[in-house]
Amino acid sequence: MSKLKNKVAVITGGSTGIGLATAKLFLREGARVVITGRTLETLEKAQREIDDDNLQIVQSDTSDLTAIDTLAGKLKASYGQIDILFANAGIAWFAPIEQVDEAFFDAHFNTNVKGLFFTIKKLLPLMNNGGTIVLNASAVIHKGFENSSVYSATKGAVRSFARTLSAELAPRHIRVNTVSPGPVETPIYNKMGMTEEQLRLMAEDFANRVPLKRFGNADEVANTVLFLASSDSSFIAGEEILVDGGIATI
Repeated sequence: MSKLKNKVAVITGGSTGIGLATAKLFLREGARVVITGRTLETLEKAQREIDDDNLQIVQSDTSDLTAIDTLAGKLKASYGQIDILFANAGIAWFAPIEQVDEAFFDAHFNTNVKGLFFTIKKLLPLMNNGGTIVLNASAVIHKGFENSSVYSATKGAVRSFARTLSAELAPRHIRVNTVSPGPVETPIYNKMGMTEEQLRLMAEDFANRVPLKRFGNADEVANTVLFLASSDSSFIAGEEILVDGGIATI
């Protein structure tokens, strides 16, 4: 269990769901891990759950560029350099176009696109040559799922970043790849502002669309992130791996 021995890994949105599962796996593989999140209470809960001296928590809102500067300063002070960035933080609200207002639109783009881009930009000076960056997109970019126009657009931008930034960072041998989950059991669904009944119906609909007829789990996505972050994927750059039970391709 040493694929990431002595590596320093940063996971944004790492206090719950896919980010938390990835943090646990990275720690088991020998990394020193920093997780970020908007809520200190949730971060402290994750810290208690993991209970590992190689884990550090940093309260940081990805949509706030000043907070990203603060994060970069703390990382430099604590570690000097980093090796892995999993840009995982994001929001997902589903609504028909008639119900989308400017605040809804801006919230998605400020976190999922602008915040992700500037997280990469501001942490790049700390990243060792030969480092790895994994971006969290979504299987929704491959199909026209109703009520997901804004969310899907942001994740399409994330997928594009993996290609363009791979080309830009190739001289430093920094690989940028994307993991695109399908329906996965994570707390993000509870943040969509939907009633319990609406969530139940949406979950049933998603599960029925998946060829494997179930939701995925966060550990299944984390295993793919580990592959992309480690030397196991040393000749893979600008690529996307769907972890979606086949929903986007079958």
